[in-house]
Amino acid sequence: MSRKRKPLPRELVEADIESLTHEGRGLAHIDGKAVFVDGALAGERVRFRYTRLQRRFDEGTVVEVLRAAPERVEPKCPHFGVCGGCSLQHLDATAQIQMKQASLADVFARIGKVDPERWLDPLVAGHWGYRRKARLGVRHVLKKGRTLVGFRERGNAYLADLTRCEVLHPTVGERLRILAETVEALSIRDQVPQIEVSMGDGPCVLVFRAMAPPSAADIEALLSLAEREGFHLYLQEGGVETIRPLPGQGIDLHYRLPRHEIRIEFQPNDFTQVNLELNRLMVDRALELLDVQPDDAVLDLFCGLGNFTLPLARRAASVVGVEGEAGLVARAESNAARNGIGNARFYTANLDGELDLQPWMRERFTRALLDPPRSGALQVLDCLPRLGVERILYVSCNPATLARDADRLVNGLGYKLRAAGVMDMFPHTSHMESMALFER
Repeated sequence: MSRKRKPLPRELVEADIESLTHEGRGLAHIDGKAVFVDGALAGERVRFRYTRLQRRFDEGTVVEVLRAAPERVEPKCPHFGVCGGCSLQHLDATAQIQMKQASLADVFARIGKVDPERWLDPLVAGHWGYRRKARLGVRHVLKKGRTLVGFRERGNAYLADLTRCEVLHPTVGERLRILAETVEALSIRDQVPQIEVSMGDGPCVLVFRAMAPPSAADIEALLSLAEREGFHLYLQEGGVETIRPLPGQGIDLHYRLPRHEIRIEFQPNDFTQVNLELNRLMVDRALELLDVQPDDAVLDLFCGLGNFTLPLARRAASVVGVEGEAGLVARAESNAARNGIGNARFYTANLDGELDLQPWMRERFTRALLDPPRSGALQVLDCLPRLGVERILYVSCNPATLARDADRLVNGLGYKLRAAGVMDMFPHTSHMESMALFER
């Protein structure tokens, strides 16, 4: 028998906000029970409305700020608070990255039981219009009588009614209504659930997911959109293998790492960092911290397209890149050839599986770079001392798994955590990118 959900209180509640959580929500206590309040900052007194009651904690959202924190700023986006794409626009950008650095220190202490010997200055780039990769939802909403394109609302599955997006690159962020109007006019408007945005240094590719074949008139309308707005349009009617450009729309997507004289080409569905400017700073810092010398052999695990592998190869004697997706490995090899790099080799391997029979496991390496997915790199850590690795640069998109893996590297395998810091890859969101240097 299911428990009846307790009705939400109708009255507003005043509270003092004690701190900011890792997700960027204010924390208060009402009658001893934790309440996480969206839109509140540490040190503020607010009036909020309950939005959810749980057994161990409750949730709410700010209605009025009675005493504002000095770090509070006016959100730039008119949709902030409704759209779920951002959660921190009300917090000064400098304070955002300081919050993330404090959060990283907290998880290192709590989960990893480690403390860096020094903290790196946060890496920051532009705060607006930075996002060059995104998946936009598409939905025709009968009650509104039109199609919406954008991100989901905060806390539910409905699409936010957006006119623009301040964190998307302006090429797309200023044209959401144009995209919505184009889909609205298609015969298959109810069969287009999403649009993928993919962009490097050049033009923007939009991949329209189509659950039904578009008509000739639909194709003509999409091509007209491309011509007017400067997009390159692709269609996806099944799995990623079905992605194809519309007639005359194919383009070689690429981005450059100018300091290393590297040009990396990629496909619309390939993983690339969303923030190109920050990615360049990240690559520079990674090479600086690894301090690769001409006689070093470097192992780059979870190497993807070669974002780190190819710049490393400019400095090292040799580099081996390992990646689980065969398509990315093939493109990494092509990128190496295009850039005239002959001292980089690439292998396809499941880095969560058994590795002892992998050919590169019979080699010796002095340096290693790890750039794993959110699940972390725990399965490969024990291999590193056996391969002779003395210095490890770990790039992370999940502070919890980084801290867990730091525990293994430091307290289990005898490495020292020399340095760590955060990177502002996703300004105005709670998402945190970081890097850590280990050495023995």
